[in-house]
Amino acid sequence: MAILSSRRSSAAISVAAVAGLAAAGVGLAVGGASAGTVSGSLYRDPSSAVVRWVAANPGDSRAAVIRDKIASQPQARWYANFNPSTIQSEVSGFVGAANSAQQIPVLSVYEITNRDCGGASAGGAPDLNQYQTWVSNFARGLGNQTVLIILETDSLALQTCLSTGELNARNQALTTATQTIKSANPNAKVYLDGGHSTWNSANDTANRLRAAGVQYADGFFTNVSNFNPTSSEANFGRAVISALNGMGISGKRQVIDTSRNGGAAGDWCADDNTDRRIGQYPTTNTGDANIDAYLWVKPPGEADGCRYTAGSFQPDLAFSLANGAPNPPPTTAPPTTNPPTTAPPTTAPPTTAPPTTAPPTTAPPTTPPPTGNGCSASVAINQWNGGFTASVNVTAGSAAINGWTVTVALPGGAAITGTWNAQASGTSGTVRFTNVGYNGQVGAGQTTNFGFQGTGTGQGATATCAA
Repeated sequence: MAILSSRRSSAAISVAAVAGLAAAGVGLAVGGASAGTVSGSLYRDPSSAVVRWVAANPGDSRAAVIRDKIASQPQARWYANFNPSTIQSEVSGFVGAANSAQQIPVLSVYEITNRDCGGASAGGAPDLNQYQTWVSNFARGLGNQTVLIILETDSLALQTCLSTGELNARNQALTTATQTIKSANPNAKVYLDGGHSTWNSANDTANRLRAAGVQYADGFFTNVSNFNPTSSEANFGRAVISALNGMGISGKRQVIDTSRNGGAAGDWCADDNTDRRIGQYPTTNTGDANIDAYLWVKPPGEADGCRYTAGSFQPDLAFSLANGAPNPPPTTAPPTTNPPTTAPPTTAPPTTAPPTTAPPTTAPPTTPPPTGNGCSASVAINQWNGGFTASVNVTAGSAAINGWTVTVALPGGAAITGTWNAQASGTSGTVRFTNVGYNGQVGAGQTTNFGFQGTGTGQGATATCAA
């Protein structure tokens, strides 16, 4: 996946003038210390590139630092491939796993036509009609619980390659995309591209946001394409919000990418710069009424495209960002699962769209791991009227295991329609699931996860494990 390059712009030359650390407490609103409109824990992607690298390189001298300060943290999952036939199932699987964990997923949509103006992250949908088809399929996988959508980085801040007609068409496409997502999941929080504090002015940014339909969105995001201090971004965001208020557009809020803004600012590309640091750890507890979240949208350690391929994970970049950075807050635990060591399977999760009514959530069971050899399994069901998703944890005992089989007893009338991160034998009654290539090896006392979706009632399902 080619994830964006950090944006170089004429204004980016002035970034050096705003160098500074992104301290944990900066950006508090002058008028009060209440948080924004989002609350809850953010979802950590167990299949991210950094998690897979840490799992595959336990003996690397950089691994502990990268694990504790980057892989342990929630980051955005990027959707940047034009895959209209599979995007719904991909989104449904990711969101379903986050829902089962009772956490908030962050999804970065990066598919707009003429993406990056043909730069290092060029691509996107072939045309805007096909873009809307892709967005509609994407939206059908979002379920009905809170999700955060970062909609099209650089799509508004970078417009130099667009004619007037192309610009008008893009603005309409973004407006329609926002409305499509909000219609599919009213609990989705959608944020449009606000560039960053050293690119376009606050008034110009507000005008661009208005033209692209921010009135239908929840707000805007900044700093995905640069490394400006959080305080600078918060001040810029307040100015944009003030300008929007002056246009009669109220109630909009900001999210700030803090993934790489804890050290020096400067030139646009982080690939060759050893003065970067990860910034504030991701959280929805911002203490700022104008800011819904501090997020890691651009995954730390993934290249910008000036030295390495844009979007590729580079451990030397990750180590440079993490080494010397403060430790995560005590409440943020390092990852406890044994993540996959290779890319996720190509078999798509189910394509059945989640319902539009809020499903009851069954809390994951608290079954302790086995005390001897072998493994245990626990299943958590997310039920709605007529269907469900299941998240199954497989935990090794006191010794590592190399391969596992989980047997799930389903209630009568329940039928499995799709599976991810495992291979299923059968669709109803007693169903056997076996590991796939990347998640068969589970360390002593550690956990891996798979899931499935079905029709009928899944509540009451039980799981047993054999290694």
